[in-house]
Amino acid sequence: IITYNYLSLERSSQSCYKPLLRQLLVTSGSQVQLQSPTYRRSMLPRLLAMAALLRLASSFKPSTLGTNGFLTLSSSLVAASSPTSCSLRRSSSSWTHLMMSKSAGSLEVAQFPCLDDNYGYLIHDPKTGETAALDTPCASTYARELEKRGWKLTHILCTHHHGDHVGGNRKLKTDGVKVYGPAADGRIPCMDVPLQSGDTFSFGGADAVVMDVGGHTLGHIAYHFPEEKTAFVGDSLFSLGCGRMFEGTPEQFWATLQRLRDLPDDTTIYCAHEYTESNARFAMSVEPGNPELVRRTEEIMAKRARGEPTVPSLMGEEKATNPFLRGDVSEEIRKSVGASDQEDGASIFYKIRLGKDSFRG
Repeated sequence: IITYNYLSLERSSQSCYKPLLRQLLVTSGSQVQLQSPTYRRSMLPRLLAMAALLRLASSFKPSTLGTNGFLTLSSSLVAASSPTSCSLRRSSSSWTHLMMSKSAGSLEVAQFPCLDDNYGYLIHDPKTGETAALDTPCASTYARELEKRGWKLTHILCTHHHGDHVGGNRKLKTDGVKVYGPAADGRIPCMDVPLQSGDTFSFGGADAVVMDVGGHTLGHIAYHFPEEKTAFVGDSLFSLGCGRMFEGTPEQFWATLQRLRDLPDDTTIYCAHEYTESNARFAMSVEPGNPELVRRTEEIMAKRARGEPTVPSLMGEEKATNPFLRGDVSEEIRKSVGASDQEDGASIFYKIRLGKDSFRG
C-alpha cells in the first residue's frame, strides 16, 4: 500500500505559470522517498487532479517537540495552491506553540501557511477566550483556522500596510473585533487603535509592547511580549534575513535591527515569511567560516526537505548567524560585501542588503 502524505504546488522563481511539484512524499512501509521534479505548464491539470484525489489520503501527525523546545502540533493535509487567489489555498500544515509566563499562564500560538510563502498567526488566551490575528494575509485561511479551533477573533494586530499583511482586515473585522496598527502609517484598513513605539496594551493576561521597526516600510511596528519572551516582527527581521528596504533609509533600518538585536537571546522570533532556505544560501556566501551558520544551514535544509517550518527562531540564533545582525561584528562579512572596518553599521548593513537584493544563489 502506498500512501501519499504531502503534496504542495507553488510558483517557480521564474514564472507563476510554471508549477513546481515541490514535494511528493511517497511512503511504502518504512521506505520514504523525496522527489522534487519541475513540470511543464501542460502538467498542471493532471497535478491538480492528483492533488484532489490525494486529499483523501491526508494524515495526522501527533505532537512533536521541536529542536528549539517549541511544543508543536502538526496536521498534514494534501492540497493544491493557487498563485492568484488565497481562497483556493489550503494550508498544508498548521502548528500550535505555547507562550509561557508566570502571570498569564500559557497563550497558544497557531501558525499556518498563507498565500505563497506567508505565515499566518493566531494568539489565543484560553482563560479569557480572546484571540488575536497577527496580520491578515488571507481572510479565508484565517476564518478556517478560527473555525477549526473553535476560537472567536477579538483583535487584529497589524505590523505594516502591505497587502499580504492587511489583505484580510475588512472581511475579518466584525462586531467586537478591534484593529491595532502603526499610527505612523495611515494605510492600515479599518484601524481602530493607532499605536506608537513604546505603547503597551493588554491582551488576555499578557502585556504587549510596541516596537518601532521601520525600514522595510516607514511605519512598521513589532509586537513584543516581554514576559512571554516572544516577539512578532512582521517583515522587519526574518530567520537569517531581513525585509527589503522599500521605504526606509539604511540608518533607520540599521537602528531597527540594533533594537531587535538587543532583545534577550531566549526571545522567540515569529517572522512573516518562509524565506530561510534562500536566506541561508546568501548567509553562507558572505560568512562561510561561521561554524554556527554552517550547522544551522544543515538543519534548515533538512527541515525544508521534510516540509517542516524553519520559523520561529530564537534571537540568540539570529545574533550568531544572521548576516544582517552581524555586519559590525564579523570581519568576514565586511570583506565579503566590500565594506571597510572604518564604515559605520548603517553603511555596512546597506552593502549587505544590496548584496542580498542581487543574490541569485
